[in-house]
Amino acid sequence: MSLRDAKRIAAHSPFEKSPARWMRFRVFLAGLFFLLALSGVWSRAAFLQIEQNDSLRSMAEEQYVRAIEIPAKRGLIVDRHGAALAQSVDIDSIWVDPHLLPSLPESAKLLAQSLKLDEKELLARLSRARRFAWIKRQATQSEVAKVQALHLPGLHFAKEQRRYYPHRELAAHLVGVVGLDGHGLDGLELLYERELSGENIRRESIRDAKGRKLATNPLENWSVLEGAKVFLTLDRNIQRVAEKAIAKAVTETQAVAGMAVVMDAQSAELLAIANHPPFNPNLAKEVSKAHMRNRALVDLFEPGSTFKPFVVAAAMEEKRIAADTLWDCEKGRWRVGKKVIHDTHPYNQLTTHQVLQVSSNIGIGKIGQVLGREKLHEYAKSFGFGEKPRTGLPGEAKGLLPYPQAEVSLVNQSFGQGLSVSVLQMAAAYGVLANGGLWKQPYVVSRVVDSAGNVLLENQPQVVRRVISESVAKSVVSMLESVVEKGGTGTQAKLEEYRLAGKTGTAQKADLVVRGYSDKRIASFMGVAPADQPRVVIAVVIDEPQTEVFGGRVAAPVFREIAAELLPYLGVSPIKIPQAASPVAVLADAPEVLPKSAVVEAIERMQAMTDEDEEEGWVRVPDVRGLWGRQAVYEVLSSALTPQIYGSGKVAMQKPPAGVLAPKGTQVLLELTTSISTTSR
Repeated sequence: MSLRDAKRIAAHSPFEKSPARWMRFRVFLAGLFFLLALSGVWSRAAFLQIEQNDSLRSMAEEQYVRAIEIPAKRGLIVDRHGAALAQSVDIDSIWVDPHLLPSLPESAKLLAQSLKLDEKELLARLSRARRFAWIKRQATQSEVAKVQALHLPGLHFAKEQRRYYPHRELAAHLVGVVGLDGHGLDGLELLYERELSGENIRRESIRDAKGRKLATNPLENWSVLEGAKVFLTLDRNIQRVAEKAIAKAVTETQAVAGMAVVMDAQSAELLAIANHPPFNPNLAKEVSKAHMRNRALVDLFEPGSTFKPFVVAAAMEEKRIAADTLWDCEKGRWRVGKKVIHDTHPYNQLTTHQVLQVSSNIGIGKIGQVLGREKLHEYAKSFGFGEKPRTGLPGEAKGLLPYPQAEVSLVNQSFGQGLSVSVLQMAAAYGVLANGGLWKQPYVVSRVVDSAGNVLLENQPQVVRRVISESVAKSVVSMLESVVEKGGTGTQAKLEEYRLAGKTGTAQKADLVVRGYSDKRIASFMGVAPADQPRVVIAVVIDEPQTEVFGGRVAAPVFREIAAELLPYLGVSPIKIPQAASPVAVLADAPEVLPKSAVVEAIERMQAMTDEDEEEGWVRVPDVRGLWGRQAVYEVLSSALTPQIYGSGKVAMQKPPAGVLAPKGTQVLLELTTSISTTSR
């Protein structure tokens, strides 16, 4: 088309003749374009809002909404009087965002110096991390203060729970420990992990521009975050007495270890389970796993002569013998097959009663022959040997109870060789003699109660079976009284104020390498107190004593020391001591100052407690009035006491009051308020 034709067509166009019409057309075209565009936007918006609403909402919430998991506070483990043996406290852990640090090498150097960490290891950890790295978990207050003084950007402090054991070594082998993650690793902490841990709660939160979490759904009742409370039958005062006595014996005899179990004779409640060497569960990461084992439950040994009362009881129950039956003890030397059985001293004729009193191997071997293999094995099982005590405690041993096939095996087993037992098994077996012939289930956990007060578990005294008659049990206990009297092997267990009954034991340790016996010894003493109306069973074992090896010289004094402290504590009245026939003559030969008995000393110590007794497990209650709650808790815990907080703010009242002498672990009630002056202290 030529230029002339184009001009001619344009001249005849209606828009050329009417400019207004052209303007309206352009507006129409623009409106149509925007209408089509808006329709597209509306369609897209409808598609996103209706069709993809759920998926887009989830994508948005992933960017700014996070679910915070609030960990449950681990429950308490308390003794029979409610004193905490294990509790949880809040403590600061230090972490950092490495991207915000000005210089990783320089920052790592400063942090390592402040916290006494390995600088190279810390730098490597910070270099590997993206936006989060732990610096130190469960730091002390002084360490937190040192890190804060560095004023490094990106440092943060997170509250974590730390397990605290206010009595330190007390009952540590039984209570156990937890790891850095707050989960039980050993002992009751492991056994009741599920109940103590409770259930964590999840709450939604919104992240701010820096990624910090802000709770938007606060928890009204924080008590739901507490794990269950485990109540023990253990008595911390009895436990302390047992541990002190065992530690003293192990030290004096240069022994490898020591164990003691104190059990209620009638209910089979375990009042103390003591082990030595001790360990501090607050410093568990510095202690080996083997050092934490509960020897009283786990370690096995041959019972030796402490097994003899059960053979006598079984034979009397079967009416094969009586207390006055005579036994020819062969003048201390008796051949059985190819083996010769010896007594420590040569005896001719001994009654059954005397066999126990002087601990004749020959006499008890002949009683075992009269009883027979089948009955000996049957009664041994009935007394609880060869099977676990079924307390449920971790690691409890079953022991070894082989059937005595050969005649020499029958004789050996009669005086406690050729079988292995634990201290707990021995305590339960002596409980049969103490309570009238019944084997009762020993237990250490009385109940488990959750934060709402619901009882999750409860144990009661339970009779499992009758082993011997009540009359036989009383007869055997009466015989065992003579063991601690003049002429017996356990005179060092005697107390003038109480009638005691028990049996000494000195056993060779088996050598698994040569399949024989080594020159190492186990010294033991098992007994009941008082003998006339048994309240407790006390089982003592000293492993590999060096200075002395006989149970009557090593373990019997430990039994005596525990009984001397324990019986007055339990309110057992001493017996009257008869007056001497010639009091004037006795006093004439006596020293000017008569020595006090162990029982009298124990009573006087409890009646006249002074500052000197702080080393014996007593402390002064600190004055925390006017302190903020967190600081007050720290002060109370530092004094080895247990804080119990009500309210918020500063301490307005405390009970017991400041300055009072109290046993370690005593609960200190702290009432907090926000209206107290800081000068009220």
